[in-house]
Amino acid sequence: MEFLINIRITWPEGMDPEYKDSVSQAERRRAAELAEAGHLVRMWRVPGRTDNWGLWRAADPTEMHAIISSLPVWPWMDVTVHALAVHPVDPRAAEV
Repeated sequence: MEFLINIRITWPEGMDPEYKDSVSQAERRRAAELAEAGHLVRMWRVPGRTDNWGLWRAADPTEMHAIISSLPVWPWMDVTVHALAVHPVDPRAAEV
């Protein structure tokens, strides 16, 4: 299944900068692992915000939840998940 996911990160005020940097670095490493495994397909930043939108793949919503909650930034994330279905006029649907 494919999922369009919006992630909004809200870091706590007064968070230790070194700890925040450590978590951010761990997040990048985990994202690279998930991309390599085929779960993280695309990622877009929302300019001027700490939001991002990503195209993700998982077997089902339960696996998607496990994947997203494995991210090191999970405790500071507000996540909106949209499960996607094939649309009959999608130009790429014919390729699949």
